[in-house]
This record gives sequence, C-alpha cells and structure tokens, in this order.
Amino acid sequence: MDRQDRIGQLQRNIEDEGLGCALLFYSRDIYYYTGTAQPSFLLLLPDQYFLFVRSGYDFAVKDVFISTEQIYEERRLETIYAKICSGLKNREIATELDILPTKQYFGYKKIFDGWEFSDISPMVLEQRMTKDPYEIEQIRKACTAIDAGHRAVLSTLREGVTELELAAAVENAHRLAGHEGVFFMRLPDFFMSRGPIGSGSNLKKFSGVVYSITGAGLSPSVPVGPSMRRIEAGDMAVVDIPTFVNGYHADQTRTYLVGRCGPRLRDRYERLKEIHESVIEGIRPGMSGDDIYRTAVEKAEKLKVSAQFLSFGNGKRSHMIGHGLGLEINEPPIISAGSNAKILENYVLGIEMHLLDEQAGAMKLEDTVLVGRHGNEILTISARELGEVF
Repeated sequence: MDRQDRIGQLQRNIEDEGLGCALLFYSRDIYYYTGTAQPSFLLLLPDQYFLFVRSGYDFAVKDVFISTEQIYEERRLETIYAKICSGLKNREIATELDILPTKQYFGYKKIFDGWEFSDISPMVLEQRMTKDPYEIEQIRKACTAIDAGHRAVLSTLREGVTELELAAAVENAHRLAGHEGVFFMRLPDFFMSRGPIGSGSNLKKFSGVVYSITGAGLSPSVPVGPSMRRIEAGDMAVVDIPTFVNGYHADQTRTYLVGRCGPRLRDRYERLKEIHESVIEGIRPGMSGDDIYRTAVEKAEKLKVSAQFLSFGNGKRSHMIGHGLGLEINEPPIISAGSNAKILENYVLGIEMHLLDEQAGAMKLEDTVLVGRHGNEILTISARELGEVF
C-alpha cells in the first residue's frame, strides 16, 4: 500500500465499522498517517480528514506527505469539535483508548458530550502490521545501524571492561550510524535503559521488566541493562540494544565470549542457532503465533535441549519467541504460546530466543525478519556466530 493511501484505508475501515469519526493523537500513529510527529490531532471522517497541529506547525507542513491543504494550526480540541464534529449525526467516535490517560479521556468525554467512545487502536495496529516498501527500507537502515553496534562490541569487549562501558560503546556506534537515540513502546510506565545487556553471573538475573535476558541495571530504579560489573576472562556477554532510524526500529541480539569457546558452550550455542534458523525458515504466511512457537519447542525437544530452551531457571520459562517490529520496538503480532495472531506477507518480526544451561551459561540470539510469500529474509546483517574476542 502506498503511503498516500494509508489514510484512505483507515477511512474505509471507519466507514465499515459504522463510526462517525476517529481522533488520533499518539505521535507514532500521526507519523504513520501523515509523515510528521509534531503534536497534532488527526481527525478522520469516512469522506474527509484534517490534521490539526497543536504546536510546531512550520515543521509539520514541511514534514508531511499528505496534502498541506488538510493541515491547520489549532491546539484546542473544543474548537475542532465546534468546527467539524458538532453537526455530525453519527455520534460514535473512536480514539486510541489503550494509551489515552484517564484525565485526558474525561476531558474528551466532556467535549464530545453524549458521544459513544470506542478504541481505534486495534484497527490502526492491524493496518500497521503489513509493511510497505518505504517502511522496509527504513528498517533495513536501522539494521545497518545496529550492525555498527555489533562491530563496536568486537572492538571494545575485553577483560576488565565494565558492562556500562560496553553498552556506551554500542550506543555511541549506533548514534553515529544514524540511530535517533530513542525507542517507542506502546505501554505506560515502561522503562528499559537503552536496551538489555549483561555478562557473566548477571546473565542469570532476570528482571521482571523485560521477559527475557535483561541484565541487572545500575540500580533498583531501572533494574535492566548494563551494570558496573567488570567483565572477566571466560565470561559471556549478551547484547540486545535496539536501534531506531527514520521512525523505524530494528532488533538484534548477539552473544559474545571473552576467550575461547569450550565444547559444551559451542554445542549448546549451535543447537540454539539451529532452532532459531529452523523457526525463521519455517514461518509461512497464514501461520499463527502459536504455530510458530510450537515449531520452536518441537525443534528444541528434537535437539534434546527442551529443559534449557527459554528457561529462566527455577522452573520458570518464557512463552514468547517473537514480536512485530516497526514504528514501535514491540508491536503486534506477538509470537507466543496460545497466540491466534495470523502472520502475513510483509510482516516484520523480531524472532528471539534464549537458552539457559547451568554449565554452559545463558545465551541468546535474535534477528529482524521480513516474512515473504516465497521465503523469509533476515534483515539484520551481523554475523550470527558466537562472537569470540581475545
């Protein structure tokens, strides 16, 4: 779908649902439909639309790929209602209820007095799951930036380096390669520093903030990401720091070792890699998230590492091996046990899995993957082998 038709598709969906209008305010959705992230309201009716820029109007008119004739400088929702909505007969409005603060919701209800509110987010997120050529190209650029971080690990990781120093080298390389320095997660009160990273004994410390290998963090305030721990000879390090370029994310995890790899570690990593590659190769349009998860579990059983696969220790286990990627670092569909979400062509997924072996340690592998009709493409370009540094 062409970028200029994104609004048209949403308008058709609005009409099919019998809605009077939709009101978007979230920056990622505004950016998707218009090309600007300036603070705005995007008001859509089945047959027309208006972008009301609350501030940064001069930026917005230069940013957008929609017609500038549809852009107005207006910050008061009351004025927008009076000009456009007050005369509508259909008084059903949809907005992004999943991320709308309660106080703001009550303000909307007061302005749209007597209107029926519903959630537009499922409709928006479903549309966003299928990536067009422009979006795929931006994700490729983010994957190039993330590879700069991988190369920084190989040149920085040594005995005596702290996790924080390693993370800083990765983040600096990402920034110089075009990473915009932020990432977006559609959750309230979410925090993750710049991304999970851990080494040695910290790899067995799993914070509840991120349902994966997390690292210990610098303090209980943000218990995920790098700590001040000094990396020792023989330690493994797991780096899972995403990038964000031109509005789109890439996600990648690589495992590294300070020293030479022993036979058990080599064996366990190769089995993890075989599971990972088998899952990516086996994804087909029409499969559900649960279908894909089951293929991973079955492969782990076949390779005799089911006890270690996705383990957090003490009988705890992850039930997720992937998620959508795009305007947010973690967006639908979710690839997990019990997920009925259907995977379609031109979805971009972060396929991630880890293995915790009590003797060999914790290791993880993740790639950004484009789902195709005739085969899937791994968009991340960093070497997928265990990274040994000396």
